[in-house]
Amino acid sequence: MGYAMVRSVALHGVVGEVIVVEADVAPGLPSLVVSGLPDAALSEARDRVRAAVHNSGAYWPQQRITVNLLPAHVRKHGSGFDAAVAIAVLAAGSDLPIGRLADAVVLGELGLDGTVRPVRGILPAVLAASRAGVGFAVVPLANVTEARLVPDIEVRAADCLGRIIGYLYGSEHLLDPAVKPPSPEAAPLDLADVLGQERGRRVIELAAAGRHHVAMFGPPGAGKTMLAERLPGVLPPLNDHEAIEATALHSVAGTLSPGSTLIRRAPLQAPHHTASVAALVGGGSGLAKPGAISLAHNGVLFLDECAEFANGALEALRQPLEEGEVRLRRAYGETVYPARAQLVLAANPCPCAKPGGQQTCECPSMVRRRYQARLSGPLMDRVDLQVDLDPVRSAALINAEAVEPTAVVAGRVRAARDAAIARWAPHVGSNGEVPGSMLRHHRFRLPKPVVRPLTEAMDRGRLSARGFDRAVRVAWTIADLDGRERPEAGDVREALELRSRTVR
Repeated sequence: MGYAMVRSVALHGVVGEVIVVEADVAPGLPSLVVSGLPDAALSEARDRVRAAVHNSGAYWPQQRITVNLLPAHVRKHGSGFDAAVAIAVLAAGSDLPIGRLADAVVLGELGLDGTVRPVRGILPAVLAASRAGVGFAVVPLANVTEARLVPDIEVRAADCLGRIIGYLYGSEHLLDPAVKPPSPEAAPLDLADVLGQERGRRVIELAAAGRHHVAMFGPPGAGKTMLAERLPGVLPPLNDHEAIEATALHSVAGTLSPGSTLIRRAPLQAPHHTASVAALVGGGSGLAKPGAISLAHNGVLFLDECAEFANGALEALRQPLEEGEVRLRRAYGETVYPARAQLVLAANPCPCAKPGGQQTCECPSMVRRRYQARLSGPLMDRVDLQVDLDPVRSAALINAEAVEPTAVVAGRVRAARDAAIARWAPHVGSNGEVPGSMLRHHRFRLPKPVVRPLTEAMDRGRLSARGFDRAVRVAWTIADLDGRERPEAGDVREALELRSRTVR
């Protein structure tokens, strides 16, 4: 009979908080009560933990057991507290020495046979422990590679509860598996595969250089999907901070494969057009899970056949595109996921979708307008580059000439990004993220003759204030790619032309 405490970690989205798991064993009828705002999975730990302890050869106290999770006002989710609960109960009721866990967090789900099973979100959980000053983490064996992505914390693994108990008694060692070398990444898709679509290639290069959103309209076979799938290869590799953010989101979602390393290449998410609102922006009962726009954080969210998506799902993207994060509110509180992704939309210009494009289209003008009106004005106003792609001609395929590969285009993109970073640092890192107030600062305000095409379009009602700023950002990107210090009138005209399409 006594009291003991072990630390673990609770996740709220991708933000972790160190939790104290305390256990008290007192005289009374055998029972186990878990307090501290546990969810259903954590409340069910009573039976899982008891069976795991019995099957590990340890003694389960036959008294009244109270387990509390501190701070008690923070809601706890998932089964990752199982191992910590078991150790705390055994220490309180069976005098299990836990001095070796004084500077540790314990994570892991318990099977009925005592095995320590992997859990989601190990990377952000161990990262939170490291930032809180914890020096040691005990994790499931299947999660050890992911946990070791976090620097400045010692990580050891356990395959079963009996091994942790033996480690505390000094009769066994925790596992310290060798780190396997990462598997070589597959080469990115090459822009050299895209033939006869110079306009599309130009748009993808601009999008990569300035982190601009893109919408491409054209008949089947015009290259829309090929271009979108090659955009991640043109984007610069993720830095350490971006890589940890992206990997943590995939860890929480459970999409990381065993042995995965940090995600260094810009991720690509391409959900089917039947995807729901929750699939796109996140949601679900209980703990809200990240959606496709968060899994594409620091990468690309590609919506092919975007006109076929449900209107509500598309409109739900408007706020994340503006703020760079998703706020999911449930009865227990709010979960925030980062969502700084580049949106790429692709659609046929009409329902008939003839390969010859407008020349062979059989749809009346009203049908074409109604089809493209599925993409609302407020959503499209947030898209910097909106272009129509012409059908690819046979000569481009038969008499194919060498075109620039991804590596060459990525080099120009990197140089343009560096120019933007030098200009806007330390506030933002790309032209597409510059706030309007900074664009109008006396250091960066463009002369009236340069922006005259934009002012005329705005006065005629063809351009909103948001569209004005977005066109100026694209003009800065054009200048950076061409090696100029400031945009010229021709850059502004091109930027306006690349967001001014006419629905016929």
